Amino acid sequence: MDVARLAAWMDEQGLPGAGEPLEHDFISGGSQNEIYALRRGDLHCVIRIPPATAPPDRDNGILREWRIVEALDGTDVPHTKAVAVCEDPAVLGRTFYLMGFIDGWSPMGMVDKKWPEPFESDLSLRAGLGYQLAEGIALLARVDWQAKGLQDLGRPDGFHERQVERWIRFFERIKGRELPGIEVASQWLSTHKPIDYVPGLMHGDYQFANVMFEYGAPARLAALVDWEMGTVGDPKLDLGWMVQGWPDDPSAEAAKSSGYVNMQGMPTRDQVVAHYAEVSGRQVDDLDYYVILAKWKLAIVLEQGFQRAQHDEKLLAFGPIVLDLMQGAADLAESTDYRG
Repeated sequence: MDVARLAAWMDEQGLPGAGEPLEHDFISGGSQNEIYALRRGDLHCVIRIPPATAPPDRDNGILREWRIVEALDGTDVPHTKAVAVCEDPAVLGRTFYLMGFIDGWSPMGMVDKKWPEPFESDLSLRAGLGYQLAEGIALLARVDWQAKGLQDLGRPDGFHERQVERWIRFFERIKGRELPGIEVASQWLSTHKPIDYVPGLMHGDYQFANVMFEYGAPARLAALVDWEMGTVGDPKLDLGWMVQGWPDDPSAEAAKSSGYVNMQGMPTRDQVVAHYAEVSGRQVDDLDYYVILAKWKLAIVLEQGFQRAQHDEKLLAFGPIVLDLMQGAADLAESTDYRG
């Protein structure tokens, strides 16, 4: 990263700290994005930029993320502050944006599934993490996306009709094996679309991995992050995505290993769903549809990684997870009483 050129551009934008040294620290990165913390005088922010090797259309993805981050300003959704955006490749070679630095912690930063204190040692405090997670998307579902100028961010009309068609076509392109249950779940989803669909802003990959919390107790959500899949669609799919792997009994010992975080001590699924309904104002009687759609869609998404795995142990581990997700979608479809 050309720090001198970035500093000059920041001066042109009238950002704080002009003339002072620009400190930068790498936070994380991959094939799609690199994230650095920036500090300059009183300004403490984060830059999100695609690496040079990212596909050209990733620049458009960065602009989509920026539009959502900017639209959240002035709402009650916990979010990072929108600072500035740059579309000029002459600055750093790629489109990028700056957002406020969040002084908090991410569940993805935990070691051996140990929550930061006091949540690790006091199970009674851990329930708040689950309720705050649900509240984040409940508040997001209330955002007036049309007033925020996001009419062209997604295609809400026909959202559910496109889900099965689009992802089945995707699966056929990457198919390397049969997935038991895919026909049952696909057919069920095609014939049980929601009848009270109300479009709204959605995250697209909502889970503990994509939020940050403030330090200390009680649990307080600091920000929803990673808007790569953000769009205007059906916000209740975020809820289905969040709870599709929620343990049946969070008090049980098995909840410790039910996912990538220790879920013991969390509220029950019914409790977090009820909290979502109360805060969002949306009915959740048809939640089975969204859980089936989430399991089915996630199975196909992860199958792509598994098919590309070769000798990558992390991607190879997706293999049995995909089978469990798809069979779970089919089993729920066959057992549910929901009729759309």
